[in-house]
Amino acid sequence: MKDVAAQLRGFGPVGLLALFIILAGNLLVVPLSAVLVLVWAQLSQTPLQTLGFTAPPRWTRTLAIGIPFGVALKLVMKAIVMPLFGAPAINARYHYLAGNAAALPWMLYAVVRRRLWRGDRVSRILLRASRQAPRHAPSGALAGLVFGTVFAVTGQIWLPMVAHAAFDVTAVALIYWNWESAVAHFLFR
Repeated sequence: MKDVAAQLRGFGPVGLLALFIILAGNLLVVPLSAVLVLVWAQLSQTPLQTLGFTAPPRWTRTLAIGIPFGVALKLVMKAIVMPLFGAPAINARYHYLAGNAAALPWMLYAVVRRRLWRGDRVSRILLRASRQAPRHAPSGALAGLVFGTVFAVTGQIWLPMVAHAAFDVTAVALIYWNWESAVAHFLFR
């Protein structure tokens, strides 16, 4: 069993197959990759602490840092990064949310649930790039790189998860209040 566990953790054929299966899980059902990561951790004998699944020492600090960081990152991405890559000011895919009070609670629920349920950052980074228009892929990859770096530096999954939830809630707020264009053109008119 130790040999299989070592192969699952490596980048050989077994490890790559495990990674592919985990990434493909979200194509079937959104939280499936998270479940598959936990199954992989068990089979590969990888402690959950190694994956960052430990409670933060201070929740208030995690929230106090993660929320403003996520909001600021979204504003910087919308005002600077996305215009530099030529992304449209309005996200047409979600523009139906503009002023749509009936859809807002469900979208916010989906955003927060998705962030808190899915701690598997690698699949999120790869799937984000594959689902978005080519002009949005660089900004999605950059945001994923930032959140992945935060995880790598802190060794905790909660801070990037809170920051990513704040990032996505800010995106929804910009769309709902129809501020996307104003923020996107704040520096580049």
